[in-house]
Amino acid sequence: MILTVFLYVMIFIVALLLIALIMIQPSKSGGMGAAFGGIGESVFGGKAGSHLTKSTVILTTVFFVIALALAAVIGHRGGSASSVLEKAEKAEAAAVAEKPVK
Repeated sequence: MILTVFLYVMIFIVALLLIALIMIQPSKSGGMGAAFGGIGESVFGGKAGSHLTKSTVILTTVFFVIALALAAVIGHRGGSASSVLEKAEKAEAAAVAEKPVK
């Protein structure tokens, strides 16, 4: 339970960071960097594109690792398919046992 909440919080934070990082990156036509008067280059230096690209790749990898971990945690919490089938068989047997015989 606590691990699930922690993973949800982490994936939310990483997603927000990814959105911000992608919005800062200049595109071929200038992108949001041009909208703010080239603030990306002046703040991050001349080689900002390579650093921002590496950071984006790292954050994207972290995002997918957290997403896979979250899927694994949630998947193991629900129970196995065999237990679901066993419960269905028990319910069916109980229904048949309650049915009056004529």
